Amino acid sequence: MKVTLERNHLLKSLGHVHRVVERRNTYPILANVLMSATGDGLDLRATDLDIEVTETVPAMTGTPGTTTVPAHTLYEIVRKLSDGADVVLETDGNDQMLISSGRSRFHLACLNPDGFPDLKSGAFTHTFSIKVQMLRDLIERTQFAISNEETRYYLNGIFVHTVDGPDGVVMRAVAIDGHRLARVEAEAPQGSAGMPGIIIPRKTVAEVLKLLDGVEDEVKVELSDTKIRFTLGGVILLSKLIEGSFPDYERVTPKNNDKALVVDRDSLARAVDRVSTIASERGGKAVKLALTPGQLELSVTNPDHGTANEELPVEFDLEGFEIGFNARYLLEIIAQIRTESATFMFNDAGSPTLVREDGETKALFVLMPMRV
Repeated sequence: MKVTLERNHLLKSLGHVHRVVERRNTYPILANVLMSATGDGLDLRATDLDIEVTETVPAMTGTPGTTTVPAHTLYEIVRKLSDGADVVLETDGNDQMLISSGRSRFHLACLNPDGFPDLKSGAFTHTFSIKVQMLRDLIERTQFAISNEETRYYLNGIFVHTVDGPDGVVMRAVAIDGHRLARVEAEAPQGSAGMPGIIIPRKTVAEVLKLLDGVEDEVKVELSDTKIRFTLGGVILLSKLIEGSFPDYERVTPKNNDKALVVDRDSLARAVDRVSTIASERGGKAVKLALTPGQLELSVTNPDHGTANEELPVEFDLEGFEIGFNARYLLEIIAQIRTESATFMFNDAGSPTLVREDGETKALFVLMPMRV
């Protein structure tokens, strides 16, 4: 195999594929990237057995062929080569690849490509195209609420499905971790109606979000009960889905919260951030919200360091209501509010709080209180 290609093209594509390769692997070949030189260019493929990323790099192929080399090492070598330089990748049938660029020479150990795993996609039941901004919103605004708890593995991703809304079919993304819930919806793309409810794993979601940076218009999505494939420009990402049943999130979404607080989003975020400076990790980073008509007082008490409090003008017309939250969870939800004001709907100090944007919007968040 012998190919010549431009360093920047190779670096960009390796940047996309090498990220899925785990640093520690039971099988040595999983640390490698599969390279296939054809008349169309150089095909790169990497996998961790759950996700597979494929991309073709423009290249001049002198001799077609296939091999595998360590992904992270190759990426670091190419990253350190001169900007805009030509890179020649060459194997001569031995167990080594020669990488040459300018006066630099590297020899990398190869592994037989026959042992490289192929993540079979199978047949897809639904195919549709989704706008980049819509997909970005669905992921970004729910990703923070994905659970890290491995025992409840079905919460380790974003649940995506379609539901009938008052204005037609909507696509809804939901994430829950036991402390908060994020639910965001958008108009369902054509062809997605009736798709199965799927749970997209945390790592897949993070990779798709990174790959969206290079895509301008739409992303093609193909899915079945067990796999999902994204075509993002020239990159194809195939992933397994999480098997299992996602819990009935409607059951934990409050329906009867009638105490409304309207507060300026930025002022609240800055105030929570300031007072939580002295909150202790041991106390769960707890911040107390004390409400009186027209005013919110935020306070934190840390037995080791002291206290902090700050007052804010708000829209609230009920007497004396107090509730406590984890400051980090509260800040993460405030960060997803896109309007100038945030609306909090309370029931009592021990019940979940509903947080939404001002006016009719497609996003809804639920936050569990904590004792303070």
